[in-house]
Amino acid sequence: MDPINDGIATAGLVITGLALFVGAIGIMNLTYVSVKERTREIGTRKALGARKRSILLQFLIEAVCICLVGGVIGLALTWGLAAGIALAAPSFPIVFSPTVVFVAVDLATAVGVASGFAPAWSASSLDPVEALRYE
Repeated sequence: MDPINDGIATAGLVITGLALFVGAIGIMNLTYVSVKERTREIGTRKALGARKRSILLQFLIEAVCICLVGGVIGLALTWGLAAGIALAAPSFPIVFSPTVVFVAVDLATAVGVASGFAPAWSASSLDPVEALRYE
């Protein structure tokens, strides 16, 4: 065990975790704004018989899509950076495996569900009469 490499790995995990947390807060705020802007639409859908589940899924899917787009952009930038480093310093060991890609996509999906759940739940719980009266 190399204490220097362990410290670098720990610092990398802390930075990654902090970035995921900040991203999740941003996605949550964006989804809350989307719910507020479309309150009348939600009220109309509920008044016409939309189920709580369909409204919940709509906002959850939106949050997951935002996270997946961000995750794919991050993976593309990382792949480009890894390729650039491999060209500049061929002896530097960089591994960009398919497992890392699958973990990143799964993590982006989990962050999207976690950060979009509260706004989606509040949207699905709106009273149709109050939502139609909004603004």
